[in-house]
Amino acid sequence: MKENIIRHKSFDFAVRIVNLYKYLTETKKEYVLSKQVLRSGTSIGANIEESIGGRSDKEFLFKLEISYKEARETIYWLKLLKATDYISSNEFDSIFNEADEVCRILAKIILTLKGNKNSLKVTADF
Repeated sequence: MKENIIRHKSFDFAVRIVNLYKYLTETKKEYVLSKQVLRSGTSIGANIEESIGGRSDKEFLFKLEISYKEARETIYWLKLLKATDYISSNEFDSIFNEADEVCRILAKIILTLKGNKNSLKVTADF
């Protein structure tokens, strides 16, 4: 069986997000933004898993598109956490790069499935 890179990367990213959530709530005593980043950051991999179990190609693509949107949302929350000094620039850079990579992989998969190279913004623009 061929290795599913996005499946593994999204799971590893979710683990980092859970650890970030624990850090934010336990150390920084931040409970609102941390919950948002936890929800969107773990949703990426959950939707990828759902896509793998999809009943049709259309359902598969739909769930991957949701994963992409959740990845973009996660990037937003990470930027906000950095801008409000809940995470340092170094902490941000590390997790942002991983989020951006997940976004790029998902975008490439989606664009390949759609056969259209111009319908999705691929970069995080930050």
